Amino acid sequence: MAYQVGYIIGSLSSESINRTLSEALISVAPDDLEFTEIPIGDLPLYNRDLDSSFPPEATALKEAIAASQAVLFITPEYNRSIPGALANAIDWASRPYGENSFDHVPAGVIGASPGGIGTAVGQQNLRGILSYCNARQMTAPEAYIQFDPQAYGKNGEVKDEELRTILTDFMQEFRDHVERVLTVLPRT
Repeated sequence: MAYQVGYIIGSLSSESINRTLSEALISVAPDDLEFTEIPIGDLPLYNRDLDSSFPPEATALKEAIAASQAVLFITPEYNRSIPGALANAIDWASRPYGENSFDHVPAGVIGASPGGIGTAVGQQNLRGILSYCNARQMTAPEAYIQFDPQAYGKNGEVKDEELRTILTDFMQEFRDHVERVLTVLPRT
């Protein structure tokens, strides 16, 4: 049985290092994880006035999360927090009241930055938000990746052995986390 994993890249940049990280994670992931990107770049700014008439982009976001058995967040850190686009996507997905798309969803958080703390503070902010949204988060291992472009090849290849081990271990633990959560809280 394969698990359907939706992944959200917090950066909107076409040259995002977190997009590179996402390709690397997918390349080292266990074979029974199938990945689909959940795009967030076309969402309008969240406005509660639209709760009764969601725009198509927000409806598509909620449908993509519903079609996923788990969600993996791969995000940079902006100003010691999460990017505005990611916060906006979470706002849309968790609304309207009573229709939170993240409720009981197995979730993982990882990110890369050029800096030495590799998104640690941003990830902690995101974890707090996901806790409020009642997502079932993988709490360990944490992975704060300092991005080195020399460590990555084309099409998700990870050239650095130590990094490959870290990412492989992270993805194996994420897979096991998804299985554990879905065993207790199956998604339909």
